Amino acid sequence: MSGIYLHIPFCKQACHYCDFHFSTNLNRQQEVVDALIKELSLRKEEFSDVQVESIYFGGGTPSLLTPKQAQSVIDHIYKNFQLAKDPEITLEANPDDLDAKKIKDLSRLGINRLSIGVQSFFESDLKLMNRSHNVQQSIDCLDEARKVFDNISIDLIYGIPGRSLRDWRSNIVTIARWDLPHISSYALTVEPKTALAHQIKKGIIPDVDEVAAHAQFEYMVDSLQADGFDHYEISNFGQPGFYSRNNTGYWWGKPYMGIGPSAHSFNGIERSWNIRNNKKYLDAINNNTSPSSVEKLSKVDRYNEKIMTGLRTQWGIDLSSLSKEFGSKFRTYVLEQANPQIERGFLKLEDQCLKSTAKGKFLIDGIASELFMVNLG
Repeated sequence: MSGIYLHIPFCKQACHYCDFHFSTNLNRQQEVVDALIKELSLRKEEFSDVQVESIYFGGGTPSLLTPKQAQSVIDHIYKNFQLAKDPEITLEANPDDLDAKKIKDLSRLGINRLSIGVQSFFESDLKLMNRSHNVQQSIDCLDEARKVFDNISIDLIYGIPGRSLRDWRSNIVTIARWDLPHISSYALTVEPKTALAHQIKKGIIPDVDEVAAHAQFEYMVDSLQADGFDHYEISNFGQPGFYSRNNTGYWWGKPYMGIGPSAHSFNGIERSWNIRNNKKYLDAINNNTSPSSVEKLSKVDRYNEKIMTGLRTQWGIDLSSLSKEFGSKFRTYVLEQANPQIERGFLKLEDQCLKSTAKGKFLIDGIASELFMVNLG
């Protein structure tokens, strides 16, 4: 099985924390849609012998697409690729883009999963992040979406400067009213060259408090697990049967094809990424040339990626599979490197799988890096 990711590089306005590729000039939106379709045609042989299990409209803000534009892309995929039965088709959306009519229109296209970027139910947070929606729009959007879609995920951001644990509890309590099956939640990260980084540097807003962020993370994990969610990946919580197929494919190392400017692809051996510029991307596609750069992954690269992605999930790293894929030397190495983290209570061995403990989850990216191999030495 495999997945197709489609990057829609447009937004109404720039969120202050975002470093993804996008443009606030929407004039070339139809040109980019046409180019996405053409890139799919140019690359369809890459997936000639595999089934597509998931289609994911990411961005940017895919909910800026008209239903007609989204339909043209979906129809093209169905005509040119082998689709699994009942594929997951996700569209990321901002609350202010979805009214009752558009929600119904998207459902009629075959889109069966919405990922809605709520981020917070506090107006001051939305203003700090320069989001394009307000709290009431989030509430109205979720009310309407729940009438049509069973499979809905929302995004929330924790660790926002000035937000207390009590406030964060209010966010978690608020989402319970919709009985949503999936929640993605990320720590606010200060990326270089963003408006947020500039504002913190200038003292306009305080820096992110890691201690407060950690407390909010732990409360969220405990609360959502008590409500029946599986914490199946560090930033993702799903009711049974509602894990994101798109994201799970990434963590399990399945091949995926990234279409659109700045989109990444992976085939198990190579990783590629399209140019991060709308005009240059359009020029390349219109000239029938590849807009991507390619990196062939070494054995060490692939091992390191498996460590990073595996430890972020509830399944951890299967040591027998690791040994089979990379050799016994890698199994021995990872266990040697993991022992100090096991002794500290951050990692555990369970059924021949190396996993994060509850204590280690918040720190897992740093812990994983301790297990990386620099070279075969």
